[in-house]
Amino acid sequence: MKTPTIHYLMLAVVQEQDTERVMRTLGQMEAPVVNLTSTGGFLGRRNATLLIGLPEGMEEQVLEALRTSCHRRTEYMTMPLEGSSLPLPTPVPVNVGGATVFCILVDQFEEF
Repeated sequence: MKTPTIHYLMLAVVQEQDTERVMRTLGQMEAPVVNLTSTGGFLGRRNATLLIGLPEGMEEQVLEALRTSCHRRTEYMTMPLEGSSLPLPTPVPVNVGGATVFCILVDQFEEF
């Protein structure tokens, strides 16, 4: 079987909770993907950086798969109450999730 030529590289940073669903969806699409475990962002949570190599014409399909597989959620972060003599943490709602996607045009692709 001939490997398709890679024209685009998508880097998608997704939350750990969405990783399995995204990987399953991309597997059904037969999109070549590498999963790198990563940490960072505002809350320092675990996430996945996916490297997705795409042949020409598959970009919109993969973007739509990421849109439907990655969800925004509200999490609560505890912060100390300002001006209080007691260090009582106050839960503050924070929106997290979804996907951050970078699309990179590939000038050359080699596989050996």
